[in-house]
Amino acid sequence: MSELATAEPESPQDPAFTVHLNGSGGTLKGWVVVDTLYDGLAMGGVRMTPGVTEEEVAGLARDMTQKFTLAGLPIGGAKGGIVSDGTDREETFRTFGRTVKPLLHGGIHLGIDMGVTPADRAVFFAEAGYDPRYRLGAPDMPIDWRTYYEPLIDCTGHGVGVAAVTALEANRTESARVVVQGFGAVGRAVARFLEDRGHVIVGVADVDGTISADRLPVADLLAVTDEFGRIDRTRLPQHVTVSAEPDAWLDVDADLLVLAAQKHALNADNAHRLRAGLVVEGGNIASTAEAREKLRASGSFLVPGVIANIGGAGSAALAVTRVVPFDLGSQARKEWVFDWVGDCVRRNTRDLMEIAAERPGDPLPELLDVRGKERG
Repeated sequence: MSELATAEPESPQDPAFTVHLNGSGGTLKGWVVVDTLYDGLAMGGVRMTPGVTEEEVAGLARDMTQKFTLAGLPIGGAKGGIVSDGTDREETFRTFGRTVKPLLHGGIHLGIDMGVTPADRAVFFAEAGYDPRYRLGAPDMPIDWRTYYEPLIDCTGHGVGVAAVTALEANRTESARVVVQGFGAVGRAVARFLEDRGHVIVGVADVDGTISADRLPVADLLAVTDEFGRIDRTRLPQHVTVSAEPDAWLDVDADLLVLAAQKHALNADNAHRLRAGLVVEGGNIASTAEAREKLRASGSFLVPGVIANIGGAGSAALAVTRVVPFDLGSQARKEWVFDWVGDCVRRNTRDLMEIAAERPGDPLPELLDVRGKERG
């Protein structure tokens, strides 16, 4: 038995603390959940949707803890949630900034997630008087956040692509047929990454349904896709099949399924339709525990988002913890971050597969325990 398979997984714990947000100088409904602290630090994005719940935010915060543990980064996991449909968003984020000011200045870095844009982040940072370049006890960042982070927009897709290729290469030498569920920034980057490495995109799903063919030309799809990931059906290449049936992406014959859209896309009700032998989560909580159990029972393998979807969170955490070498020039620094993400994802994917090959059940808790001990 390998060294990786000898550790006993730790049992989950309650969050370090949860803050209920009712507003300061304005009304607000939301939460910040700090799942864990590491040397007094934690970080995670803020999502804003009409239906976000405290339970959802807590689950996302736990995901952040697991991501940073697996990556060996010296920071804990957190997440924010705002219940809103986006009406009066500037006032919402001003109120949010005033409310979370003590958290931001106290070592809880909050970024962007679903429904929250970089412009929104700039509003709540300004309202809180918070600048991530400066923190007591840490060296100053020599560049502003936007200059650092914007060139790394495709880093999440890069990590998901590395996870997919690493898992594919463990069991095959020929090209794979790929379905990408979700064609936002991550889905588009993954599709380009995999096509560039000789794999064939046979299905893509957006909010309007599923598009499939024996081979979908990624460049042509990108040309007719808007910034929100919606594909213009009137400008599609010829000889493609279009379906508006729910979850039709599961019915496309493929070797690999990349989940890069909503949470719980793969669940107990639809997992039996899966044709792909490999699933890679490109989004947060993209499958349910019941679906993952069904996949294992059927012989399929899943690389979870806490391994594959580290690019964005990892890039931000590298800066917040001052691990990234800021003395490098902009292009060299970008390449360093991409290489770091790729190496991290590759190592964790390989070790997860090793544990899964040696023992039944979910291999992730064992890997988390090993990485937690390595981080100290």
